[in-house]
Amino acid sequence: MHCLDLLTFVQYIIIENTTLSKSKTNKLKILNDPIYGLVSIPNSLIFDIIEHRYFQRLRRITQMGLTNLVYPGANHTRFHHAIGCMHLMQKAIQALRSKNIPISEKEATALCIAILLHDIGHGAFSHALEYSIVNEITHEEISLLFMKELNKEFKGKLDLAIKIFEGKYERTFFHQLISSQLDIDRLDYLKRDSFYTGVAEGNISSDRLIAMMNVKNDELVIEEKGIYSVEKFLIARRLMYWQVYLHKTSLSAETLLVKILQRAKLLAKEGKVLPANKALRYFLYTSINKENFTTNTLDIFSKLDDYDVLAAIKEWCDNEDFVLSRLSTMLIHRKLLKLELQGKPFTDKYKNKIITKVKKKLGEKEDNVSCFVFEDVVVNHAYDVTKPIKILTKKGKLKDIIKASDNLNIQTLSVPVKKYFYCYPKNFALI
Repeated sequence: MHCLDLLTFVQYIIIENTTLSKSKTNKLKILNDPIYGLVSIPNSLIFDIIEHRYFQRLRRITQMGLTNLVYPGANHTRFHHAIGCMHLMQKAIQALRSKNIPISEKEATALCIAILLHDIGHGAFSHALEYSIVNEITHEEISLLFMKELNKEFKGKLDLAIKIFEGKYERTFFHQLISSQLDIDRLDYLKRDSFYTGVAEGNISSDRLIAMMNVKNDELVIEEKGIYSVEKFLIARRLMYWQVYLHKTSLSAETLLVKILQRAKLLAKEGKVLPANKALRYFLYTSINKENFTTNTLDIFSKLDDYDVLAAIKEWCDNEDFVLSRLSTMLIHRKLLKLELQGKPFTDKYKNKIITKVKKKLGEKEDNVSCFVFEDVVVNHAYDVTKPIKILTKKGKLKDIIKASDNLNIQTLSVPVKKYFYCYPKNFALI
């Protein structure tokens, strides 16, 4: 070999090794999570998915919507949650393998991808868009659309993850790890939301619950010695719903946000010009549903986040439309509507009394009373008996947690609790 050829060859090897080393280092990141400590990214495929702009968008979607108006620390994002879920899934795979449940590397990667992307379809402020400017399509369906689009880019490497996500894979318990009454999603969000809100009642032992997981007849089950952890999990879920997720002020803020977006959508339909960035403007001025949610729509959806909606609402505070202006100002200044919550419907007499006062304040604008006064119901179903959590007894039999537990509260948790709420301005000077 000539000296020049040898020099070229040596340079090639150095460059190639440097590139491989750099690639390997970059794709085996370790993240520091405030809940679990060090979280590792298991392989380069998952690293590349996390780096994708679809997934990075989750950094700009809050996990709990406007709950930070009640609990100031609740500013964590869907990105935090997804990474936490991936970490817990790795622990669940490890726990099941230790009990001689065979899970291949291909299946393990698919499980991690499925749980990593399970919430990727959430819109700005999580659920607000589903009830306002995007109709008849859920965030789960949008998540699936994102996964299929990513699968094209990654040349079919998400095939198995999508099968598991849809519940079409032959091993049923895989889907239960993604979506069930005791899935990885719930194990992370309860612990994470409890941490960031400071509500200690929601702090569950996710490590203990994962350690007690097993598989029987292709079903995900919990070993009998983990029964008390399951009881605490169900009680914590109920407490978190009434104390955090369905807190009166949280409900009031989210309902107000939905009303603002609905009003903006109505004005857009009437041809009014509203300040908004390109992505938000598209959804305001275009009727979107499941049938016309195309690849182009998905791409625009991926560019819409909390910042866009909040920036628009700040602009709408000065809008010429009386309703949009007032509702937007209320939200930005945290002058929320009063929300009364009770176990039975409000009487017509009581509702008419409030409506009369609001109409009087509105004067010639009394036709807009329904924009400031409205009612709805919320339901908390802590435990669904149609999708039971199975307890594996020491004798190898399966029992529903209700029959296996001696805690009477668990039976009570299986009964749905419905509450009625009525919203109206608590300070009539605001309108």
